[in-house]
Amino acid sequence: MMIIFKKLYLLLFSAILFLSANTLLGEEMNSYKNLMPVPAKVKKLSGNFRIDSSFTIAVSGKPHPRLYKAVGRTVQRLTGRSGLFLPQVFFNAHENPASPNMVIKINRPGVVKFGEEESYNLLVTKEKILLSAETDIGALRGLETFLQLLDADKNGYFIPAVEINDTPRFPWRGLLIDACRHFIPVEVIKRNLDGMAAVKLNVLHWHLTEDQGFRVECKSYPKLHEMGSDGLYYTQEQIKEIIRYANDRGIRVVPEFDVPGHATSWLVGYPELASAPGPYKIERRWGIMEPAFNPAAEETYKFFNTFYPLVCSRRIFRTSNNKNISMTIFI
Repeated sequence: MMIIFKKLYLLLFSAILFLSANTLLGEEMNSYKNLMPVPAKVKKLSGNFRIDSSFTIAVSGKPHPRLYKAVGRTVQRLTGRSGLFLPQVFFNAHENPASPNMVIKINRPGVVKFGEEESYNLLVTKEKILLSAETDIGALRGLETFLQLLDADKNGYFIPAVEINDTPRFPWRGLLIDACRHFIPVEVIKRNLDGMAAVKLNVLHWHLTEDQGFRVECKSYPKLHEMGSDGLYYTQEQIKEIIRYANDRGIRVVPEFDVPGHATSWLVGYPELASAPGPYKIERRWGIMEPAFNPAAEETYKFFNTFYPLVCSRRIFRTSNNKNISMTIFI
């Protein structure tokens, strides 16, 4: 009986030690519980940087103008989460403070494309915060990490002292949004882009045509959106607006036009391109549908040879700040 008692005692003691160790570990890592995705390298330092109403940010180097917008959004989000009235809620790129609490250093403007450099280094000490990156897109990712680190105790808000060296594991980190089977308004698309930026996703895969709807204004073949959308489609200006919005967050927009199957909505307006006689109507149910483009008809290839070069053309637009932005436009 004594041996059994000793074994139970040792087992209970071991369990207490295990739980205590995990509790301490949990408390030590508490400030990093919100990091998503987990950075490549995190080194905990001693102390905290205290955030108060005098907190300011300065930008140096050669960033893309999108970074200044991102800093403004960061200050506004920091204000919303802390309740502090920060002096840079309306961030002015031309008025860097003399003694900023946080400095962002950039080497060059980034390009929203596959494989662009997105790494960053975030160093937080008790005295200062330094965010450095090769491109402004890397800095965008670092700003999200900065916001995720925000914590509070009885003395107020703080960022735990830490050094983070982060680089993405995957160059393509995407979210698919199907706006065909269920139309999604522009404001909801924007809200999703904000969420994507918060967790450092960089590709919006935008599914725009299906059996249940053709969701793009097409001026060269207007019956596509006039007859295949129930009036629920994105105008060219709305598409440009979404691409600009995504570009400001370092996110590429990759549109998808589904053919030769999944094509009922195309064929409502152009049944002569189908593999079987029409007429066709927009599908109101889910599942595998039979309508498809006719691969044996010469007209099918003439149609696509006109449609795809136009729909996927790259255009350069000059913005109000005299900078160029490249985007896909739909005609």
